[in-house]
Amino acid sequence: MPIMNDQRRGRPGLDVPDARGRTGLDEAGRDLTRNPGVRVTDVELVASGWHLLRATTFDYRRRDGRWTSERRETYDRGNGACVLLYDAARRTVLLTRQFRYPAYVNGHEDGMLVEVAAGLLDEDDAETAIRREAEEETGVRIGELQHVLDAYMSPGSVTERLHFYAAAYDGADPDRVGGGIEEEGEDIEVVELAFADALAAIRTGGIADSKTILLLQWAALDGPFAATHGHGYGHGHAYDQQHDHEQGHEYESAVFTEAMAAAEPPETD
Repeated sequence: MPIMNDQRRGRPGLDVPDARGRTGLDEAGRDLTRNPGVRVTDVELVASGWHLLRATTFDYRRRDGRWTSERRETYDRGNGACVLLYDAARRTVLLTRQFRYPAYVNGHEDGMLVEVAAGLLDEDDAETAIRREAEEETGVRIGELQHVLDAYMSPGSVTERLHFYAAAYDGADPDRVGGGIEEEGEDIEVVELAFADALAAIRTGGIADSKTILLLQWAALDGPFAATHGHGYGHGHAYDQQHDHEQGHEYESAVFTEAMAAAEPPETD
């Protein structure tokens, strides 16, 4: 029996569905016109697994007016969301601990990262997705959800935009389960830390995940554990009523400031 060539049997992800039922995956970016100094000329689908690797060629107008041809690879895993769960009265945060192979292969001692609850949006909006992920990973059903910011975490090569949230949780709830979905390969430990200890772990390297560091710093400077109330994100939220914990807030913010200031610069040759 003759072997059919790629043109006759189709190309998964392009003109025939790939393993996730997708086609036309080489079309992303071809219609972009928002920046008149960028003209996409070609998009190549390099790899189509659960996520996508593309190589895009585009003309780029430099600041001096010259046009150059550039080629960039982009890794598309979809967008995601994360949430800092906090108990303002007990001054604790609820985090997760799980194995991350990319960190392990790139120098992390054991690959076990302490993180805020997070996950990909898939087909959901950001708020729906993070409520789902928080319950799956920590067992917490989120009530009021506060949007903090959106950010591109690795814009040099990864397309993902991450939506950051914060929400209160009941630290006295004995019925939380969490742990992730075993059928999806998840094995997640739920970790409750004093907020001051979580901040200190940034300095020691015990917390090395960027989204978690960002949300903890926000919580110390402008969130539920900020030293002052009535400004920024803190104004108008339930934790503004915690006036009896004013000294504790000031202490934790001071711990954060001291930890950041005392961090020793890296050694140089």
